[in-house]
Amino acid sequence: MTKVLVTGFNPFNHEKINPAIEAVKLLPDEIAGCEIIKLQLPTSYQKSEKKLQAAVEREEPDFVLNVGQAGGRTCLTPELVAINYDDCPVADNDGEKREGQAIDPEGPAAYFTQLPVKEMVKAIKAAGIPAEVSTTAGCFVCNHVMFHAQSLRKEHPGMQAGFIHIPFLPEQVVKRPNQPSMALEMIVTGLTAAIAAFLPEGD
Repeated sequence: MTKVLVTGFNPFNHEKINPAIEAVKLLPDEIAGCEIIKLQLPTSYQKSEKKLQAAVEREEPDFVLNVGQAGGRTCLTPELVAINYDDCPVADNDGEKREGQAIDPEGPAAYFTQLPVKEMVKAIKAAGIPAEVSTTAGCFVCNHVMFHAQSLRKEHPGMQAGFIHIPFLPEQVVKRPNQPSMALEMIVTGLTAAIAAFLPEGD
């Protein structure tokens, strides 16, 4: 059976909730006949790398989809590219700040996803959820994990990997006037449609 490893981050930056892991936990255990393996990643540059690598080595998934929060975005945004660059004024959950440093000094400047982001957007929209392709995954732990997932393909060349950002939940914007949000059940519906869009036909 085709395996899809789907990850979501724990809360960070003084938040009590992270919609990424909350949505991942609510995904069905099987989509289009494929097994969905769910994993929580720590919002930590170093620890997220280690936990993702261990899961890939243990499960040997055919696909990896990392999910992360992007406060301020209005829709689900599959990411096209990860850049070899960490740079964010916000500290990770270990208190580490990274300012303008390469993720892998010997690696490429960027990796493109293997997932069909345009088809994923079409499928999400067909499910009644707003979506668009994003060409920037930021420079925080989300982009870091997306880049690291791509680097793992050196040892797992058959694996395809990608990332999708999701908006705040409504309860996160109560004290953030004019910030967009999306209901959790809508996010889950959108993620399910996105995953189905990249699965091979017949599975």
